[in-house]
Amino acid sequence: MLSEETMRLWEFLSYLVTVLGLPIAIVTIWRELRAERANEAKELEQREDEIYVQLSQQYSSLLEAALAHPELDALDGASAQALTPDQKRRQAIYYEMLMALFERAFILLYEDAPSGQGGRRWGSWADFFSYWLKRPDFARYVEANLQGEDAAFVAFVRSELVKRPQVI
Repeated sequence: MLSEETMRLWEFLSYLVTVLGLPIAIVTIWRELRAERANEAKELEQREDEIYVQLSQQYSSLLEAALAHPELDALDGASAQALTPDQKRRQAIYYEMLMALFERAFILLYEDAPSGQGGRRWGSWADFFSYWLKRPDFARYVEANLQGEDAAFVAFVRSELVKRPQVI
């Protein structure tokens, strides 16, 4: 059938494939997997950027609404006693929208150990929230309306409420 030389040639070629081909295949697969992980990380980063932009746009819209209705004193922090019942109701709706936005930002962006770009994204939202919690009227609203919110968000809010300066 096959001569001994042909058999040796085939055997040599099989060793060659094993010695050279297998390591090359392993390196090729490793590089493809690495590139795939890098692409997935990039896509995740882009999705997180999109979420951050959408949340920021919603926050800007809420600020524009507050500017459009200065009688609610949502940005001034004037005493809630000076507001009419209708204005108090509208202010409560505004605060509910603001709190819902902060909860959404918390759920989508919060990290226990923030780092890198994700930490920067969450840091800006934490600053926004801290700013609003310094306002006694908003802080009272938040304290009174935490039921039904995300448990981790409630724990975060309570820790932030403890940190805020107490106004007499």
